[in-house]
Amino acid sequence: MKNLNLIPKITLWVLLALGIVASVMFYAGGNEAQGLEVAGDMLNVPVFTGLFLNWNYILLAIAICVTICAVVASFVLKFQMNKKKALATLGVVCGFVLVVVVCWFLGSPEKVNIIGYEGTDNVGAMAQMTDAIMYLTYILLCGVVCAICWGAVYTRIKK
Repeated sequence: MKNLNLIPKITLWVLLALGIVASVMFYAGGNEAQGLEVAGDMLNVPVFTGLFLNWNYILLAIAICVTICAVVASFVLKFQMNKKKALATLGVVCGFVLVVVVCWFLGSPEKVNIIGYEGTDNVGAMAQMTDAIMYLTYILLCGVVCAICWGAVYTRIKK
């Protein structure tokens, strides 16, 4: 059992080390010789931009998978012990999905004008997804601030 508890710690340290290496390579790896011209100005483009972005995509995918697995495992364990608490957990998950759907429909599929960008990834579903992620970030940030304030008030009242 002791070795089983060691696996998450080792995994965390390995992911942290790889993240630090990717970050150092991105920031200290120098710039491409050509650069990027935007509105008449030359911008420096780090050599390891692709590596850094791909590493962040991998970390995002891992975080999503771990979160989904934790929610499913929590639901199964709670359902075996207490069905009422399990349904409360399911309600929270359904509420979060509802907020994501509402944020999606709040997003606009209209073209976003980006100076120097001529691609097609700033219109349609991609533009709507970007708006949805921004709205979701604002809502979650407000939720975190409210939870912190409520926690402080609750602990003061409980004392």
